[in-house]
Order: sequence, then C-alpha cells, then structure tokens
Amino acid sequence: MTEAAVRTVALTKRYGSLTAVDGLDLEIPKGSVFGLIGPNGAGKSTTFAILASIVSPTAGRAEVAGFDPSSDARSVRRHLGYMPDVLGVYDNLRVDEYLEFFAAAHELRRSSWTGLVDGLLELVGLEVKREAMVESLSRGMKQRLALARALVHDPDVLVLDEPASGLDPRARVELRTLLGELRAMGKTVVISSHILTEMEEMCSHVAIMEAGRLLASGEPAEIGDRLRGGHQVVVRLAGGEVLRYTVTGEEAQRDLLHRLIVDEGLPVVEFREEGAGLEQLFMDVTEGTLQ
Repeated sequence: MTEAAVRTVALTKRYGSLTAVDGLDLEIPKGSVFGLIGPNGAGKSTTFAILASIVSPTAGRAEVAGFDPSSDARSVRRHLGYMPDVLGVYDNLRVDEYLEFFAAAHELRRSSWTGLVDGLLELVGLEVKREAMVESLSRGMKQRLALARALVHDPDVLVLDEPASGLDPRARVELRTLLGELRAMGKTVVISSHILTEMEEMCSHVAIMEAGRLLASGEPAEIGDRLRGGHQVVVRLAGGEVLRYTVTGEEAQRDLLHRLIVDEGLPVVEFREEGAGLEQLFMDVTEGTLQ
C-alpha cells in the first residue's frame, strides 16, 4: 500500500448548524498531484485550512507527513507549504524582500537567503522581477510569487487552493508545467480548482466532494471503472469501422487485442482507451451514481 503524505480520518468541521466538512476519510499518496474537486461550499478550502493548522476540526483528525495539525502545528508547518485562495502578498515590499521576510519567518539562516531567493525566482519564472515592487506585478506574477513563498522552507507537501484562479491561458500552462516539476522533485501537491479540464491534465489522483462529504477518491480511471464496470476501449479497423468494448484491467485489454488480431484476423489500425473525462466523471459522481 502506498504511504500517505496526508491522511484524514472522520474529519469534521461545523460552524454552528453548518457542517462544512462531514466525516472526511482521505488518503493522499506521497509524490502525487492530488486534485480536490467540488462545487462552491463543498468543504475544500475548510479542509485545506485544517491541514495547514489554521482551523481546528470539530471532530476526527488529520495527519500531514505523520504530524497532527491540531496538536503539533509547528511540525506540520515545517513540512507543509500552503497557498490560500486569497494571495496575501505585501505590496510595499520588493519581490526579493518579500521572500526574505518569509525566510526569516521560517528561521532560515540569513546566509542562505540570497541563493534561496535566486533559486525560487528561477523556479517560478520571476528572476527578472527580483527588484520589482510586489504591487507592480500582474495577478499571474503574484500567483507565482505566492507559490514561491509556499516553497521557501522546502516543504514535502504543498497545498494550493485555486492557484489557477484569474490566470490567463499562458500562465495556466506554465503552472501545469511547474507542478510537474515539483512532483519530479518528490513533492506531494494537493490542489483545488474549478477548471476540471486542467485538473485532468495535472492530477494523478482526485477526490470528489459535495456538501462536505467525500463521494469518490482515487485515480480518475479507477473511479470511472467503478462507475461503469470497466473502461472503454476504442478499436478502429482499416476502412474506418470503429468498435467499442468495455474491459477491466490491462490483462483484459491485452486479451482483447490478441483475440481481435490473432483469433479473428481483424485489420486493427488503432487501439486506445477512451475516458469519459474528469468533467463527465464529476457529473456522474455528484449525480449520485457512485455510492
């Protein structure tokens, strides 16, 4: 079983009569890009705030890198970088001063600041803005600066709440590339977004929430298989005829391909999986198809 970077058990948060998170059981594998998906009010931001030790749960518990945010917030903050949906950048500082401020807040050695800032600005593509005032940055640049801030202390886990909000198409492509680089560095990235087509390209795993409850969790293809009893394979024959099959697992795919080519002698020119896509998966799950 894959070791979890983040785990919640019966996690619950109530605000008076409102239940924002309702008995959430979640495991986020180490080294994954994990998408938390749901409509407004699903409980995503509240879950993130609990993981970041900003909000205490009403019941249940959470773990980040093996530490409980409620009882050991200091350890959690050493291992977790948090980027909320409200940027919170300080306009009256230069870009390098902004990152140095957070380096000091994390008690990093002053002698390391210059190299650290240089490396972070290069990573997020802001090296030419080192001496610019934060207030002069575009929204996309401020998003990148906020991500650099979350990386100042080299955390194992990144929690990013709507990081693509307000970004133009180029900035969104750059963000996807950057998240891939962070995963390659061994980081676990937990991200929320309303842009499901982009989540599909970025995420190795997803969880779908609605009204504070977890409806489904896992690799998107796995969830789709559970919904539809397998995944769809499209076969195109020479001449243009298209056949569709529902199979479960790689072994079944291999057997199907062998049967079509060897046993039946069909002129197969294309053999591929056809996913319903994350948007359709979200609609199917939130319609209550998956229990």
